[in-house]
Amino acid sequence: MQIKDLLDHELGARDLIYDERDTILYALAVGAAGEQLDLVYERDLRALPGYACALGLWAVEAAGKLGAYERNRSLHTSQKLVMHRPMPASGPVPSTGRVTGVWDKGKASIIDIEVTSDIFTATYGIYLPGLGGWGGERGPSATIDDIPGLTWDGSYTSMPDHAAWYRLTGDLHPIHIDAEVARENGFERPILHGLCTVGIVARELAGAANAHPAELIELDARLAAAVMPGDTIDIAAGKTAQGYLGFEATVNGTPVLKAGRALFRSAG
Repeated sequence: MQIKDLLDHELGARDLIYDERDTILYALAVGAAGEQLDLVYERDLRALPGYACALGLWAVEAAGKLGAYERNRSLHTSQKLVMHRPMPASGPVPSTGRVTGVWDKGKASIIDIEVTSDIFTATYGIYLPGLGGWGGERGPSATIDDIPGLTWDGSYTSMPDHAAWYRLTGDLHPIHIDAEVARENGFERPILHGLCTVGIVARELAGAANAHPAELIELDARLAAAVMPGDTIDIAAGKTAQGYLGFEATVNGTPVLKAGRALFRSAG
């Protein structure tokens, strides 16, 4: 199978099986504190919406097994999430997967993989270096509404072994644990999962919206650079003209999440 043949390829169906322990583990993996009881205690447990993106990775794995590209030479380049209703604290959640976009960027290709359910729709942009130039459409560029000003800021310092911990959520790409695979992709050591960075930032952004982190209903961001375990992630956000939170995240001044947009339920 060639890259161009992936467009509209159906990836099948999967029941997303998880329990309250898994929901708590995800919350801890993206930095929830022990005193945030409804994120880490079964009594009144609420699931963070970002966990939907972790659960939907089965479709990304399925696409990688089709033979059109080498899975270990693929990188997560963008993430979108739309919540149709609150994420339940435990499954199962029936879902389906499909390749919805295949873009020729010249020296690389990007494929969009969509996972849908009655709870959420998650779309993963996967970057394939060295596999462009086959004559396909270039595709859209990341944009964001004008932000009058970045009026809120926050930060989170990841742990030196954060990537090893986050693998327990089911995100098993070897670039996050295997130094050889990391070097083959141009990194000096294993990098933090893009979805871990997204999850951390989404949880922190609730403070900018004066909302509970489980009230996230939309998220869209481009993964611009790798975060290394132990890095401090700085976050800045501001309201767009459309009422969304526009945001960016940096490490030592280098953007790691760009063209970010989020919406929380209680923020209107």
